Amino acid sequence: MKCFFPVLSCLAVLGVVLAQRHVAVQEGPLYRTEGSHITIWCNVSGYQGPSEQNFQWSIYLPSAPEREVQIVSTVDSSFPYAIYTQRVRGGKIYVERVQGNSALLHITDLQARDAGEYECHTPNTDERYFGSYSAKMNLVVIPDTLQTTAVPQTLHKVEQDALELTCEVATETFQHSHLSVAWLRQRGGEKPAEVISLSRDFVLHSSSEYAQRQSLGEVRLDKLGSTTFRLTVFHLQPSDQGEFYCEAAEWIQDPDGSWYAMTRKRSEGTVVNVQPTDKEFTVRLETDKRLYTVGEPVEFRCILEAQNIPDRYFAVSWAFNSSLIASMGPNAVPVLNSEFAHREARGQLKVAKESDSVFVLKVYHLRQEDSGKYNCRVTEREKTVTGDFLDKESKRPKNIPIIVLPIKSSISVEVASNASVILEGENLHFSCSIRTAGRPQGRFSVIWQLVDRQNRRSNIMWLDRDGTVQPGASYWERSSFGGVQMEQVQPNSFSLGIFNSRKEDEGQYECHVTEWVRAVDGEWQIVGERRASTPISITALEMGFAVTAISRTPGVTYSDSFDLQCIIKPHYPARVPVSVMWRFQPVGTLEFHDLVTFTRDGGVQWGDRSSSFRTRTAIEKAESSNNVRLSISRASDTEAGKYQCVAELWRRNYNNTWTRLAERTSNLLEIRVLQPVTKLQVSKSKRTLTLVENRPIQLSCSVKSQTSQNSHFAVLWYVHKPSDADGKLILKTTHSSAFEYGTYAEEEGLRPRLQFERHASGGLFSLTVQRAEVSDSGSYYCHVEEWLLSPNYAWYKLAEEVSGRTEVTVKQPDSRLRLSQAQGNLSVLETQQVQLECVVLNRTSVTSQLVVEWFVWKPNHPERETVAHLSREATFHYGEQAAKNNLKGRLHLESPSPGVYRLFIQNVAVQDSGTYSCRVEEWLPSPSGVWYKRAEDTAGQMAVTVMRPDAALQVDTVVPNATVSEKAAFQLDCSIVSRSSQDSRFAVAWYSLRTKAGGERDGPGLGEREEEGDEEEEEDPTERTALLSVGPDAVFGPEGSPWEGRLRYQRLSPLLYRLTVLQASPQDTGNYSCRVEEWLPSPQKEWYRLTEEESAPIGIRVLDTSSTLQSIICSNDALFYFVFFYPFPIFGILIITILLVRFKSRNSSKNSDGKNGVPLLWIKEPHLNYSPTCLEPPVLSIHPGAID
Repeated sequence: MKCFFPVLSCLAVLGVVLAQRHVAVQEGPLYRTEGSHITIWCNVSGYQGPSEQNFQWSIYLPSAPEREVQIVSTVDSSFPYAIYTQRVRGGKIYVERVQGNSALLHITDLQARDAGEYECHTPNTDERYFGSYSAKMNLVVIPDTLQTTAVPQTLHKVEQDALELTCEVATETFQHSHLSVAWLRQRGGEKPAEVISLSRDFVLHSSSEYAQRQSLGEVRLDKLGSTTFRLTVFHLQPSDQGEFYCEAAEWIQDPDGSWYAMTRKRSEGTVVNVQPTDKEFTVRLETDKRLYTVGEPVEFRCILEAQNIPDRYFAVSWAFNSSLIASMGPNAVPVLNSEFAHREARGQLKVAKESDSVFVLKVYHLRQEDSGKYNCRVTEREKTVTGDFLDKESKRPKNIPIIVLPIKSSISVEVASNASVILEGENLHFSCSIRTAGRPQGRFSVIWQLVDRQNRRSNIMWLDRDGTVQPGASYWERSSFGGVQMEQVQPNSFSLGIFNSRKEDEGQYECHVTEWVRAVDGEWQIVGERRASTPISITALEMGFAVTAISRTPGVTYSDSFDLQCIIKPHYPARVPVSVMWRFQPVGTLEFHDLVTFTRDGGVQWGDRSSSFRTRTAIEKAESSNNVRLSISRASDTEAGKYQCVAELWRRNYNNTWTRLAERTSNLLEIRVLQPVTKLQVSKSKRTLTLVENRPIQLSCSVKSQTSQNSHFAVLWYVHKPSDADGKLILKTTHSSAFEYGTYAEEEGLRPRLQFERHASGGLFSLTVQRAEVSDSGSYYCHVEEWLLSPNYAWYKLAEEVSGRTEVTVKQPDSRLRLSQAQGNLSVLETQQVQLECVVLNRTSVTSQLVVEWFVWKPNHPERETVAHLSREATFHYGEQAAKNNLKGRLHLESPSPGVYRLFIQNVAVQDSGTYSCRVEEWLPSPSGVWYKRAEDTAGQMAVTVMRPDAALQVDTVVPNATVSEKAAFQLDCSIVSRSSQDSRFAVAWYSLRTKAGGERDGPGLGEREEEGDEEEEEDPTERTALLSVGPDAVFGPEGSPWEGRLRYQRLSPLLYRLTVLQASPQDTGNYSCRVEEWLPSPQKEWYRLTEEESAPIGIRVLDTSSTLQSIICSNDALFYFVFFYPFPIFGILIITILLVRFKSRNSSKNSDGKNGVPLLWIKEPHLNYSPTCLEPPVLSIHPGAID
């Protein structure tokens, strides 16, 4: 509600703005010639008040440009000044009101003084002045200098001659104007027919009558020089007869762009008569016999023999004893003289045209007075340009005489009738004559009776002897209306009249005469009776009633005329009304509709759906018959179809009521309105076009010939693909130059790439497909439809034709992609970096985008696996191999220059070994912006081997053999001299070495047997028993059962491990060793065993406390050192000497082997037995096998 008042205020302001008065006048300046008729329009809008506005015209003359001279007004008769008053009152200047707010100023005879500035003023009808109330324009009056002259003459030509006429057309107008010249033919009162014309736009045109002859070159218009126009008509036809003249018009273009004919002149005419050729003819008369009796029929046949009878005009006349019976003109309608016309009306005589060459005269009931000479005369007539006929040659055969003999008869009572055969509705008149030998002796009573065909007798009327007339029972009502009358004409003559006869009146009419004589007693007595009768045959009106529809032109061409005739038979007199209705069934429909009806009283009624026929249809009913002719001009599709006429026969009853006796429907008459014969021809030439994508496809469609200069064309462009059954529509240009894109253009996105052009020649069309794509390949062709303007001013398709095909092949650019095929081998250690290089040596286009993919073949895997993928959008993706080998995070890609791609694998592992290569796809953009793969190539292979570090593990013991006392503790040290990596971890295990009984040997590992699948070593007679094992993850294994609870483990340094055995017992005596496994982390942070090494054996002796010698040695220090320490250097030098000699003599022999084939670089220390109870020098004892 808050917005209501502001909106209302705005609407009020808007209403004021819209109500502003505005007067507009035709734009000037206008150039018009003296003597011409000019109109100037003036409109007013935006006014208030009554819808009908008034207009006042004034002029400002060039001699007084500030002075207003009033000319004419629609509201004030005294408005004109004196200079214009007489012309306004004489109707030479007036205002025509077109609408309430629009008017035209007319000046019928323009004069030079009418030039000036015209003002149109509209008196105010508004509440207040707001807007413009007048408008002005300039009118320039120039002299009429157009001249059209031709020499008047009369030419007599013979059919097929040539006609040549000239006309001079000149003008001296200074303004820019165009001339149009036309030759016309005038024939009588007919509308002038245009032979040929040259329009102001220099276009030749002929009317429909001469259009075909012009297209064949038989009618020409040539310009000779600057002012002479020559008409040439070859092969004259009789229809060319008439007056020929030329008409010229001078045109000027108004400021609004329209052209106006300032003046129009015609020359004097030349009368051209064309004489047809071959006009001879003969006539003969025939009949069956020469002697006849009264009442017999006779037929005379007049036979015409000539050439081209249907194209010629003949008139026939019949004569009897040199007196005219009837005449028949070229329209085949007979005209009889009064005497014979009466007989013809009663059906006793007929004059007709049996065919184009046979004319007949029939007399159905001869009379005695018909005896005499009969003849016919045939006269050829020529139709003039005025439509009249001129009599030419006339011929007649010899006379044929006939004789009619009378009928002899003698009766006392004689009955006569006016006719024995009549048409229903005609009057019957009977006379009953009484013949007596002498003078009548008495009176007569007369009874008229009718004996019908069933021999039923009925009284019509009777007259008694007293003269009283009484009707019969069945005739009482008719008699009361005067339909039956009887009277006594003379004493011995009686008449009976039956008016408006009916079919039931047919039969034998009998006059029964009774003679009465008065007796002596005064009573009347019958002295005699006589009867006489006469038969009356009444032809029912509906008998023979038939209707026939005929036409001489069942097939016509557009704009031609055709006639339809409804022939009613027999010929009824004027008193018998017949209503005729034409019905029409258009082509393609199933029902008829009423077109026009001639009612029985002579009126014309048009049907509800006949509006299209009224302006082009003439209907005519013959005076002498009920035949109805329908003439239709400017035929078109709407007049094509089936026509039928329906006739109704009516009879007036004696009580003035009407009865419809019969209805007859004619045959169907089909009228075909044919289109002109097409001359459309489209070029059928075939072309082959091959081009690279992104280039334009140039397609052309050429119309070689057309039916008419006014033809318009609709062009449909199609493409046919090998995979499709039919062509697909790309583009359609209608005959009105409207564009319609086909579904193929929409689906394939062709619409923005299509360019259509119609060349100035009018018959050449071109279609360009810009930025061609490979998918545009196919067979292209055009489908041309020729359209013409029908007489109903509607366009119709006359013909269509398909052009030859253009095979278009659009190729992609040739592939030039090439990669480096260099191959190589690369060996690296774990955790190092591998560089894989992919080099593009050449590519198809600098605008292309590349997809790079690295893949690898693993040993024992035949299929390759993707390592990494670089999309054309430069997006890096990991392959399936990266997920398997944990490559994510270890891959690095760089491209130092265009076409060079480097893939780095960091922190490599053994499982990264394989054969690597790269594959490159080259993608190009299509013209539509869609990327497609054009080529691909694979580079050379690179074999990559990833190795683990070399094993450098070396283990030694730093504790010599030892002798300990029972219950004491001994230490087993395991020292790692060197290792393979600083990241190594160690698993350490201590073993007790015993000699197997029977030489059998077990192979324990670090507290368990060696893994399944290791190669078996040579049999070792030493039995190993694990004391303790510690894994690389510092997890302890179980203690050996003999030592359980007596072991102590220490790690003194990263490379020194110690195992202390507590509470030693003599059973602990023996050799001990330690085995070390070196574990390294893989790049995936998984630990693996690199190698293992076992130390030299350590001899441990546990003394039993019961040994004396041992106690003695232990108790004497000198003896202890002598026994245990002094021999060591001596034995060491000796052993080294022996080894050197042996080594030199056996270069290839192996040194003493330790466990697992590791060479021993030392001599196994001899077993030393220590006293378990003292610290005396040990006793040296060398056991077998101590030295190898």
